[in-house]
Amino acid sequence: MNNDGMVHMFPPDPFRIDHSEDEAIELLSRNIHHRLRSYRGYSDLIVFCIGTDRSTGDSLGPLVGSKLENLYPRNAIIYGTLDAPVHAVNLEDTLTIIQDRYENPLIIAIDACLGQLSSVGKITVSHGPIKPGAGVKKKLPEVGTFHITGIVNIGGFMEYFVLQNTRLSIVMRMADIISHSLNKAFSQLKEPSYHYVSSSTHLNPVYRNLSE
Repeated sequence: MNNDGMVHMFPPDPFRIDHSEDEAIELLSRNIHHRLRSYRGYSDLIVFCIGTDRSTGDSLGPLVGSKLENLYPRNAIIYGTLDAPVHAVNLEDTLTIIQDRYENPLIIAIDACLGQLSSVGKITVSHGPIKPGAGVKKKLPEVGTFHITGIVNIGGFMEYFVLQNTRLSIVMRMADIISHSLNKAFSQLKEPSYHYVSSSTHLNPVYRNLSE
């Protein structure tokens, strides 16, 4: 148990899958659901999607946020969409809003990253916070109870240029896999709530009921 009262009984090893695998959604959603069931004591479930639509490679996070928002997920609060992205400029302020608004949230951080050529297109789920901006030498606050990253292109040189010139097609396909996997994992939770929360309008969550 950590200081915030949340019990951690998480799988010790990261999970990785290529977005092109036939059963990618099934296997990824199963892993996410298993991880969600291994936590106890959280007050809210937040999907924290990092990135900007001004860079093709860095748009994975807000694409996931918008796609997930359109699926009306159960029990999820979404921060970071194409309409209201969470990026380097407002990330710290957004975290402050979350800390003030929610007592003990479980945060799933979503972000793009760069890697080896053989790893491009792979999606990884790992316990613990992510370090946003590390690949482009930015110092930003860590975020996430656990995190999901998609390797969108090759890293190691001219990171800004590489992100700007990443093919949108691979980012879109990875965003589809991640958003549908999250939604499927959330739908398998046993909580009775049928509400989701969107923060896409000026970081002011709007509640909607699926029955409406």
